[in-house]
Amino acid sequence: MRAMQDVLALILAGGQGDRLSVLSEQRAKPAVVFGGQYRIVDFALSNCAASDIDQLAVLTQYRPRSLVNHIGSGRAWGYDTPDRHIEILQPYLGRADMDWYQGTADAVYQNLYLIAQSRAEEVLILSADHVYLMSYRNMVAYHRRQQADVTIGVYSVPLEEAHRFGVLELDASGRMVDFQEKPPQPKSTWVSMGIYCFKRDVLIEALQEDANLAASSHDFGRDIVPRIFGSKRVFGYQYLDYWRDVGTIEAYWQANMDLIERYPPLNLANADAPLRTSRVSQTPARFGAKAAPSDAVISPGAQIDGAVERSVISPGVVVEEGALVRDSIVCHDAVVRSGAVVDRAILDKDVEVGRGATVGTGDEAVVNRERPDIVNCGISIVGKRAVVPEGMTIGRNVIIGPGVEEELAGLDAVESGETVLPEQMPLHLFV
Repeated sequence: MRAMQDVLALILAGGQGDRLSVLSEQRAKPAVVFGGQYRIVDFALSNCAASDIDQLAVLTQYRPRSLVNHIGSGRAWGYDTPDRHIEILQPYLGRADMDWYQGTADAVYQNLYLIAQSRAEEVLILSADHVYLMSYRNMVAYHRRQQADVTIGVYSVPLEEAHRFGVLELDASGRMVDFQEKPPQPKSTWVSMGIYCFKRDVLIEALQEDANLAASSHDFGRDIVPRIFGSKRVFGYQYLDYWRDVGTIEAYWQANMDLIERYPPLNLANADAPLRTSRVSQTPARFGAKAAPSDAVISPGAQIDGAVERSVISPGVVVEEGALVRDSIVCHDAVVRSGAVVDRAILDKDVEVGRGATVGTGDEAVVNRERPDIVNCGISIVGKRAVVPEGMTIGRNVIIGPGVEEELAGLDAVESGETVLPEQMPLHLFV
């Protein structure tokens, strides 16, 4: 079998991720914290490293600073050597055919020179906002055995959930015979994982054709795949382990909660393919005399003196004595003061919850009035560096924007379904 040195991997990491609300308001979705000490992009990067892929590029666009700083030279994943390197590519203006990326296919098309100049025989197109640990070696081997032009990673979901994805019908050999993009009545349970393995020449031809179509949205799932499967050999590679699209608040919360199970369905410490991340070394987590953690993921550097139940805690988090964090995700350096309760909520980095305050109480059926489409499952979200005043009560499905502090002054409560945004976004929130 040909080596993985013949494979070029392109990670699409430029999406805005609006459905994650304020978590992705000031950062690209792949840079959102996951599992306490990781970022979502770590999964794609770690999968590439474990698969011995030497040629790797990350395509960014929306608010890339946090993402670029996190990746750095790629050292954490072994991509800082003469034989193994990572490129970070951003859109730029300067030629008539260059512009902001208009879709996933357009992002790759505008970097076609990289594909043309590479020695790769296959090109992997990967999404940076999915949670899974996978050997791309097996997928590439399957692609070569089938003599496929394109191979799509597919995952089986319950039929009632398939309408949220691109749905593939496969014949007995695994070849794709039909494709539906988010159909109201799916015909199959196999959905696209947003992972594509292309023969290089097939990809170049498809992208050039798509670029000339004014009606195209320039997206792999909506345009490229439906257009070519009738004339090319397109197969589905059936992935059977853990995979989650964490593009919604509920899916992101649930994927974090999955880590708390006694036997987690996703093993982040897998010796064969561990999840790697770029981070400074942390002191060990500290538990005080009255700390009461149970069914929780506690990261290094956290200081726990209160109760933490069924929650994921990032490095540097402080939970003071008498505080309770339950069914929640608390990101780096957040502080939950004495007597406070955080219940079924997501606190972004550097949030402070004041003494005796409550985040997450009341009727879960009251959806967020501003964004009922994305904040509707009873989870409240507090944005980066927001401060919840002492004694305040915050209901369910509430959005507190990044940097909010003065806007809450003088209030006793924020009712379920409400949104509080900063009057003017402080400049320090952009870093």
